[in-house]
Parts: sequence; C-alpha cells; structure tokens
Amino acid sequence: MIARPLTLLLGVAAGGAWGWWRGSLPLTLGGAVLGALCWFLWDMARAARLLRWLAASDGDRVPRLSGLWGELMERSRKRFRALEQKAQGSEARLQDFLSAVQASPNGVVLLDAQSRIEWSNQTAAQHLGIDPQRDIGQYVRNLVRHPNFGAYLDGGNFSQEIEIDGPGHRPTQPRKISLQVHPYGEQRQLVLTRDVTAVQLADAMRRDFVANVSHEIRTPLTVLSGFVETMQSLPLDEAERQHFLGLMSQQALRMLTLVNDLLTLSRLEGSPAPGASEWVAVQDLMQPAVQESQGLSAAIAHPVHQIEVVTGPSMHVAGNRSELFSAVTNLLSNAVRYTPPGGRIRAGWRLPGDGSCELFVEDTGPGIASEHLPRLTERFYRVDRSRSRETGGTGLGLAIVKHVAQRHGGQVKIASELGKGSTFSIVLPPARLRKDSAVA
Repeated sequence: MIARPLTLLLGVAAGGAWGWWRGSLPLTLGGAVLGALCWFLWDMARAARLLRWLAASDGDRVPRLSGLWGELMERSRKRFRALEQKAQGSEARLQDFLSAVQASPNGVVLLDAQSRIEWSNQTAAQHLGIDPQRDIGQYVRNLVRHPNFGAYLDGGNFSQEIEIDGPGHRPTQPRKISLQVHPYGEQRQLVLTRDVTAVQLADAMRRDFVANVSHEIRTPLTVLSGFVETMQSLPLDEAERQHFLGLMSQQALRMLTLVNDLLTLSRLEGSPAPGASEWVAVQDLMQPAVQESQGLSAAIAHPVHQIEVVTGPSMHVAGNRSELFSAVTNLLSNAVRYTPPGGRIRAGWRLPGDGSCELFVEDTGPGIASEHLPRLTERFYRVDRSRSRETGGTGLGLAIVKHVAQRHGGQVKIASELGKGSTFSIVLPPARLRKDSAVA
C-alpha cells in the first residue's frame, strides 16, 4: 500500500528535478505535472493488464505486476482458484447425483413451466418411449399420447399416481407404467415413473392362485359333504355304504394330493438350490418312476399302457434325488392320465450333443395345441378343465417339474402336435452331468 504513493512521489520529484535542472520555475512545475501524468499512464497500463487478465480468466498466463495491482491480482487469482475448486466440487457432486438418478429403477423426467422436457434418465425413456437426448425441449404431451396422461396434466390434481400403457404394450404381453407428477420450483414439474407390470402380474397370479385353490378344494369338499349328509339321513345297506365310502375316499385322496403338491411347491420355492455334492444315477431315477407309472396305468386304464424305458449313456446327475424323482414321476403321471388306454409311452434319457442331458417322456396322447404350450407350466393352467378333473390331476404337476428343473440349472422343453402326442423334457446343464467313469 505504501509503494504506490512512493512511486507517485518519485515520478513527481523526477519531473520537478528535471525542470529545476533547466533553471526555470515553470519548467519545474511542468516537469512535476509531467511526471505525475507519466506515473498515471503507467499505472493505468498496469490496471489495464489486470483487467484484461480478469476478462480472459486465464490462470496459466498471470501478468507480472507489483504494488497494489499486483496484490489485487494475487488475491483475485487465489479467489478464482477457490471458486474454481468449489465449482469443480459442485460439478462432481452434480454428476454423482445424476449418475445415481440414472441408475435408479424409477424413471425421472424434469419439465419446464410449459411442460417441455428438460432432462430425463434412461429408465424414464424406456418407460415412456422417449429419447433422453433427442427429445430435450419437446412437449411431453406430444410424446406421451395416452389419454389418461393428458387428462392428468389438465386436471392439475397430482395427489395420486396414474397408470398408462407402456411402449410395446399388447393384450397378450401387457406393460403397465405408474406415473405421478410432483410440482416444484417456478411452475416446473418432476415426473416419476415405475414399471408395475410385474407387480400387477404377481397380483393377478395371486388372485388366480387363491381362486384356483379354493375351487379345487371346494369341489371334493362339496362331494364329501353330500355323501356324509346322505349317509346320515338315509338308511343304506352295506353295499351302498361301501360304495359311498369309496367315493369319499377318492375325494379325500384328491384333496390330500393337492395339499401335498402345494407343500412341495412351497418347499421348492423357499429352499436353497441343490448343490453338486450328491450324485444320482439317471437309471436309478427312471426305473422306479416307470414302475410307479405302470401301477397307475393298471389302476386307471384298461387295457394298460405300453410303457417303455429308453436307456441312454450310463451317467450320473448332481442334484436332489427326491426332487428329480418327483419331476420325472409327474411327467410320467401326466402321460398316463392323458394318453388313451393301450397307448404307448416312452421314457428315458439322451444326450442331444451340446453337453446337456434330456430326461424325456413321450406319449401318443391327443396332443396339445401350440397356443397352450407357453402356459402349460403355470399353476392350475388346464387345456381342458373337464378332462383334467376326469383324470384326477391337480394342475400343479408341470409347475413342480419347472421349479425342479430351474433349481438344477435346467429348463423344461415341450413339443406337441395335435393327434400325434407330446414330448416333455427336463434339460439339465453339462455342469451337473458326469459319466460313470468320472464318478468316484
């Protein structure tokens, strides 16, 4: 602060000394004024350098200044550096926030006061069918044309969320998007979206499951109740009594089978997947399952079915023996129940060539139309309800098979043609297979 007045005094003194040296008072005064003017111009030049540096905001090219302007420049440079660091920190936090919003499973869209898109994450783009880059500045009404959405925006009541059809929505493959608007700032709007398709499907499956279980249990209970009432109210001879008791036993067995299947499904869904420490010979699974199906055929079919075992390569499977046996017996039970008496059933295993193994059951039954194949493994799904009840099935067998296959890393394959029979296969991955020679 002292240097600047000193330089001014030195400039005035130098000009005055020059005039005094010339021996004239006017020149002395003029020299002093000239010295002050030169100092002023020099000082303004330094100020101009500082202003140019401030305007350029170039931190790499720092002018060399001393005195007041140099101190001002140094303080400004430190201040700029602090602001730059703060701005970089804010930018980093903003990017982290945007990255977090991008990773959110919920969609986020920011709208301006005119309902134009200012920003959206990728999730919202997928939910609403918009492009997060190309559609910036577009009116959201022009892109989301569902009538419920337009009425929602016009109504101005955003206390509840609404549902609209998502991109690619079809009756056979519904897709539902939940959407809610939250006003903020100066007439701006935040739109939150989420895909509720899975939630709705799960809710529908739960309702169907409860309805189906109730129906399946109510039918035999109604029959049992009717027989009990008959036996209580009417005098019956021993033959009639035994006949009614036999029918009641069948209905009780039907309910017990249903409950056991439900418990099996519950156990499969709630327990960890089988490990690879237990090895089961494939032949030891097939032979008892075929013998059991032959007993079932003898009980319900006349003439009995021709059930053949197709032996494949000698090998073992890593997994849970009881689960795999249950899956195979369910496939054979279905084949026996739906194949006409005297029909042919083949069960066995084979290697398709990709390292996997197929446990298959082929029948010569009536076959299944192609539109039913994708849904056969759903719980209680029936191609023909009346036919299913005649055969005594619970509608859960193929669902159990699917769960067992998935728990062992495999899948269920179904091939069928009307009038020519069906083939059901459990495909197990190579990681769960070993040739006998490789098993200790």
